[in-house]
Amino acid sequence: MNIIDYAISHSRVIIGLLVFILIAGTVSYITIPKEATPDVNIPFIYISLSQKGISPDDSERLLVKPIEDEVKSVEGVKEVRSTAYSGGGNVLLEFNPGFDADKAIVDVREKVDRAKGDLPNEADEPTVNEINVSAFPILLISLSGDLPDRTLQALAELLQDEIETIPSILEAKIGGKRKEQVDVIIDVRAIEGYNIKLNTLISIVNQNNMMVSAGEQDTGDGSFAIKVPGLYENLDDLLDTPIKTFGDAVITFRDIAKVKRTFEDRKSFARVNGKNSVTIEVSKRVGENIIDTVNQVRNIVNEAQKTFPQNVKISFSQDTSKYIKDMLNSLQNNVIAAIILVLIIILGSLGIRSGFLVGVSIPGAFLSGVLALSIMGFTVNIVVLFALILSVGLLVDGAIVVVEYADRKINEGLSITKSYALASKKMALPIIASTATTLAAFLPLIFWPGLAGEFMKYLPITLICVLTSSLFMALLFVPVVGSSTASIIKILLHIILPLIAALIAFYLIKIGKEYIIGFSFLRIGLTILNYLLPTALFIFVSIKIIPFINKISNSLSAPVKEISKTAVVLSAASNASPLELPGFTGFYAKLINKLLSHPSKVIISAILILISVQFLYSRIGSGVEFFPEVEPDLSKIVIYARGNLSVEEKNNYVARVERIILDIQKSNNEFKNIYSISGNISERSEDSEDFIGSVSLEYTELEERRPSKIILKEIMEKTQSINGIKIETREQESGPPRGKPINVKLTSPNKNLLFVEASRLKKFMDNYPGLVNVEANLPAPGIEWEIKVNRKQASKFGANISSIGNVIKLSTNGIKLGEYRPDDTSESIPIYLRYPQKGRTLDMLQNLRVNTQNGLVPISNFVEIVPRNRTGNIIRVDSKNAINIKTDVDIGIFADSKMKELEFALGLTSEVPTFRGRQLNNIQTFDLNSNVRAKLTGESEDQKEAQKFLTKAFAVALFLMLLILLLQFNSFYSSFLILFAVAMSTVGVLIGLMITGQAFGIVMTGVGVIALAGIVVNNNIILIDTFDYLKKEMPSVKDAIIKTGAQRLRPVLLTTCTTVLGLLPMVTMTNVDFISREIKMGTQDTQWWVQLSTAIVFGLIFATLLTLIVTPSALMLRENIKRWYLKKISS
Repeated sequence: MNIIDYAISHSRVIIGLLVFILIAGTVSYITIPKEATPDVNIPFIYISLSQKGISPDDSERLLVKPIEDEVKSVEGVKEVRSTAYSGGGNVLLEFNPGFDADKAIVDVREKVDRAKGDLPNEADEPTVNEINVSAFPILLISLSGDLPDRTLQALAELLQDEIETIPSILEAKIGGKRKEQVDVIIDVRAIEGYNIKLNTLISIVNQNNMMVSAGEQDTGDGSFAIKVPGLYENLDDLLDTPIKTFGDAVITFRDIAKVKRTFEDRKSFARVNGKNSVTIEVSKRVGENIIDTVNQVRNIVNEAQKTFPQNVKISFSQDTSKYIKDMLNSLQNNVIAAIILVLIIILGSLGIRSGFLVGVSIPGAFLSGVLALSIMGFTVNIVVLFALILSVGLLVDGAIVVVEYADRKINEGLSITKSYALASKKMALPIIASTATTLAAFLPLIFWPGLAGEFMKYLPITLICVLTSSLFMALLFVPVVGSSTASIIKILLHIILPLIAALIAFYLIKIGKEYIIGFSFLRIGLTILNYLLPTALFIFVSIKIIPFINKISNSLSAPVKEISKTAVVLSAASNASPLELPGFTGFYAKLINKLLSHPSKVIISAILILISVQFLYSRIGSGVEFFPEVEPDLSKIVIYARGNLSVEEKNNYVARVERIILDIQKSNNEFKNIYSISGNISERSEDSEDFIGSVSLEYTELEERRPSKIILKEIMEKTQSINGIKIETREQESGPPRGKPINVKLTSPNKNLLFVEASRLKKFMDNYPGLVNVEANLPAPGIEWEIKVNRKQASKFGANISSIGNVIKLSTNGIKLGEYRPDDTSESIPIYLRYPQKGRTLDMLQNLRVNTQNGLVPISNFVEIVPRNRTGNIIRVDSKNAINIKTDVDIGIFADSKMKELEFALGLTSEVPTFRGRQLNNIQTFDLNSNVRAKLTGESEDQKEAQKFLTKAFAVALFLMLLILLLQFNSFYSSFLILFAVAMSTVGVLIGLMITGQAFGIVMTGVGVIALAGIVVNNNIILIDTFDYLKKEMPSVKDAIIKTGAQRLRPVLLTTCTTVLGLLPMVTMTNVDFISREIKMGTQDTQWWVQLSTAIVFGLIFATLLTLIVTPSALMLRENIKRWYLKKISS
């Protein structure tokens, strides 16, 4: 307590420290790096395997299994998932959260290196990649226009080089880029006429395309390096390569082939707004400011565009900095709104001085919290912003309690300095205890397991910083500033009033100079006067206002002239009863007086309300959801088609969908960009093999368009006329988890049985009510051609598998002869030997001939070409075959209810699901084969883990609160009474959910309940602490309870009103932009927080009634029980 006296006596030090915190905090807020998501180690390592032309079956056997066998023994691996597909495979390792990423990547690379010896010689080098949040693109730049691919790619590479010069940029990767290659188109007749073998051609190119270092020669007169340059530098070098000689005649590639530099066969098409495009994916470095980085990228692109052709259009999409700017804007507006609303309430209740003090404490706590985060090396990201917005309703309580107590003491006749010192001393322990209990409520969230925990740990850390800052603001800075208000205002007026006068004079003279034309001597004089007069005026006004300012200062520091009767009655030293008071305080005292005569009835009524509201919510509640649904900025139209479609056919289907969307855009103008991709593409978000393309839609601002669901519904209706395709819609998801909410994973050692059961289950889910967009990664129907070689017959003709395979490659992708690096590119360009385009058809396979020792032999003599069902992608989980069946739920249905129904239908649980308290007895069941194991993953798994953890966290938080309360009160009854108030406050939350029709959000409502617990505890701690003091001063316990209630009525109502009004814009989804002076309703940033704010606001309103009525009754009940017990003992 001596600290407070010392601080007030050395007020200049404390005020100087406050000014430093405000300035340093503001600078930190401006300069602290802003990121979309926290930089956490995602517990996945991805191993990519490739071999051109390999089938899925061979990929599983030769590529995937050898890698799986090695890496599954890496320490910390939770699950091994692998996929084998045509042309390669991949292995995805999931680790336990909190793993050592550096050690894991080293261990995996060692295991992969060990497994390389078991891979085919033709396989490409395996790559091991760590999945990192910072590697995700923060901005997509699209170059589109009616230009050749080569021109667009050249412009994209130019931009790429410019962007990568920015220090904060990690990578600018070009997407949709076709790789260059050199095609050596052979003349079949010439090859056969000259009797040239393919193996000979490959050998000749390899031997002639190399750099030979011939060493050095030291002659005594000098030392010289000798080299034999043999690398191809241009296409003429390749064409002039000798292949065969006949005496003096030399046959070169020029004689048997045509060589052209081209692109690899087209595998996909990409367009932006209907025009061919190339995209650049921009990723930033860890810890860099996303807003500054994106601005720098945009500036560079805009400058470069000035030199580009006129018909090149550059567009920006998926800008994650916009999201962070919106969130920061929302935070700033909420803080400003909170300050204004708090000032209005405090000014109306307690006066100018108290309003000023509470108004200073809000930005003070915020900025000192941000300063602490900056010092610890944290960045401002979505979770930190979440915590800062949440803290709006938590950080004013302590300051209000201190200011209200000081105001009451001032009205009792005490001096201002003594009143603030006494307020800080008297309220120190209860405020410290209440802050500690609030922090205890959030502390367990630091130990949230899993990937969600890695993100959410920033929430309690940020709240600890801000709430600790608010504690110092309430107990140290507010009393010091409050006791020095007169001096502070005196100094401010001495500076502000003369400065205003000087500025007015300065600008009047400056404006006058503009009207004097042609009189240079007058302009010189006015320029001198422009600086001298304001300076003189500043000094003159400063001297003249000294008496006026002293009068204001003295009036502020003087004790009140008229002592408040209410303040005297509520004083602990007074024996007067609050029942005599007029107004609302007197009415409340009389109400409490009556209720204290029947405390047991009040407590029983409260318990009955708790039970009945919970029962009512189970009947009419809207259910449970994991994360709130937010209106998206992005959507995607996903297109599926079956059969052996060519790249062009796939593109035509997607283009038809795209044209319909472009027509909608012409009439409504609701999209910023329409980005389509089609062909043989692979997206990790799409497991189905019949995926042929997608159209991504970036919407305009929310107020300029219809809701996303209505737009997507129109697109779905208009695309139904396109036969042969299946279309689904995806909306951008606001939070974890990503993808479809329900995912059934089937595993079995028997691959054929797995496919049969998965097909049956998919059909069952297709017909299940409430489920839509069911997809499975089952093999898509189609055919593939298998060339069966009769080895014995082939050996009679002198042919073998290698020679037959090389001939077949000529009619498909070609034989790779080698590589060369021309001067105009930084990458090596592969050289492929191929047949002409007309020779690359299925019909030509039968007519291919192999050059053997016996001459040219048709392969049809020993080869049979047979069709067979295509082998699709092979999915494995922990070395077992697996199939994933994913589904969305229909509009208006919560995924949680359907997940519980599916668990029962599949026999995963014997508990019959309920809907609003009633059992669902008509659920269809599915008889799954016992050799196939089913498991619900995805949102179901995440939701269960989150529910389980939050339940434990709430229990641990209550236990920590209990310990703090026992330390404060040394009473089990008082401690459990406060915890009972916390439990009762959930009634208000449930009432709020029923009134608004919202679902119980596992994350947002759950965190809101924990935050509410901290606020409810605050009011009850201070109320019971006041009662413990007053019962020693008052003649009876009942009088002490009535006076306690009357004393705490004003601060309890003030803290409730300030918190509720501070969060009201979020409840009503209103964003008041004070900078642009706009009011927006239902924006995305307000949709994020509506569940959280609704839980706190309704819970707090109910908890306030609880604190003012039930808590006093519970205190009276304890006294009645004690009397009854003593009476029994004495009798």
